[in-house]
Amino acid sequence: MVFLTRLNSKSVVINADLIKMIESTPDTLITLINGDHLMVLESVEDVVEKAIDYARRVRNFQVV
Repeated sequence: MVFLTRLNSKSVVINADLIKMIESTPDTLITLINGDHLMVLESVEDVVEKAIDYARRVRNFQVV
């Protein structure tokens, strides 16, 4: 799960495995695999980094 912030400053938690696409429009727009869209304050790079961190924790990958 990835903790993000909506444009209205409210927190939201999404399942990173459901992210289909992330765009900078200039706000960050996340499209989920079910077609839902979510705009967040975090940058594209921050969302990607959080998704990668989540995947590593879930899959127990070790960074050397």
